[in-house]
Amino acid sequence: MDMTGKTVLIVGTGISGIGAARLLQKTNADVILYDGNEQLTQAGIRSKLPEGSQARIIIGELPEDVMARVDIAVLSPGVPTDAPFVMAMKERGIVIWGELELAWQFSKGTVLAITGTNGKTTTTTLVGEILKNYFEDVYVVGNIGKSYADIAMDTTRDSYIVAETSSFQLETVQDFHPRVSAILNLTPDHLNRHHTMEGYVAAKKNIMKNQTEDDFVVLNYDDELTRKIGEAASQKVIYFSSMRVLKEGYYFHDKNIIYAHDGEEEIICNASGLKILGLHNMENIMAAVAMARSVGVPMEKIRETITSFMGVEHRIEYVTTKKGVAYYNDSKGTNTDAAIKAIQAMVRPTILIGGGYDKKSTYDEWIEAFDGKVRWLVLLGATANAIAECARRHGFDKIIMTESLEEAVKVCAAKAEPGDAVLLSPACASWDMFKSYEERGALFKEFVGRLED
Repeated sequence: MDMTGKTVLIVGTGISGIGAARLLQKTNADVILYDGNEQLTQAGIRSKLPEGSQARIIIGELPEDVMARVDIAVLSPGVPTDAPFVMAMKERGIVIWGELELAWQFSKGTVLAITGTNGKTTTTTLVGEILKNYFEDVYVVGNIGKSYADIAMDTTRDSYIVAETSSFQLETVQDFHPRVSAILNLTPDHLNRHHTMEGYVAAKKNIMKNQTEDDFVVLNYDDELTRKIGEAASQKVIYFSSMRVLKEGYYFHDKNIIYAHDGEEEIICNASGLKILGLHNMENIMAAVAMARSVGVPMEKIRETITSFMGVEHRIEYVTTKKGVAYYNDSKGTNTDAAIKAIQAMVRPTILIGGGYDKKSTYDEWIEAFDGKVRWLVLLGATANAIAECARRHGFDKIIMTESLEEAVKVCAAKAEPGDAVLLSPACASWDMFKSYEERGALFKEFVGRLED
């Protein structure tokens, strides 16, 4: 794509924004990097850019004369598309992209894209591992922590790009066209951003927006919303199910993952041969297998990879055992549905750490999922009081309020008995107290490490 003479405004200076800036530096575009956070410094931002970068950096207020000459704005995922200055750019006719769309415009090869409320990171990581076990040129990018834009110009026609995509990234899709897409599940999340469930689902469905009848979409048959998407889809639909026996597709039955096709049933593996636990992970594996098969990976290579896969950091991650108490880091459990799955995966009486940034979620189903397994609920963060009130309405009152994660870990250690588990699974985002769920999870592991053996 020829960017000669184009002025591109990059909004946000995180992983996506810096990745977009690095890509655009390789074109003939006039690049402006903008961030409204006045606590940032020009030097700090420029240190992330390639040496000799000519990008102009603006912090704080965006001058009117700058906006007047912008042709394309590239929004980082954290920037709402209905923010006043974004709406003003739309009114001026400025093209609004996200980093996902920008990268697509410059990349080559076959794209496999994953979205959904939960399971994205595990599934994306596993698809990447399977493909790397068979193809030579594989990139794993997106919301998983590596910028798609950073590698876009390194790709070739033989490349395979596995992209974790969030609803924020998918809001600004225009031409993005994966060969294989997957929507793993859809439950209420980010309603503070999307305002309604309908708006959230619409953003997720953008992953399929440009696919044709020759492309594949992998969907969860057990999720009513994704099943309905499949019923209306023109793509080649592949379903997976952890609750039903399917005539066509992938299903989990009697501890086996089974592929039903052409009137036959093929056992892929037994759960006893896997290193990751929980029914939700069986769903993630089925989705990953379906995606890999869609691009021609042999089943023997798929089996080889999934049986050695260890899972991902911050998702029901075993940390250590101290004084007979097992500690698990599920900092990536940033909504109630993910946190419910973490509780269900526990096989010990559990002391649960919850609370965090307020995404306007409700907590009733999460509390109900305690089901006698949670001994104590230790709360912190902006949602602590709301969660406590909800828990008491459901008859659960073994609640301890804390001011910090370090205090929460110490309280858990004091309350835990040999044979218990301590689980950090907040059911909330991290942004009220931490930069990211990764920082929250890393600190949890650090604080657990300081406990007496």
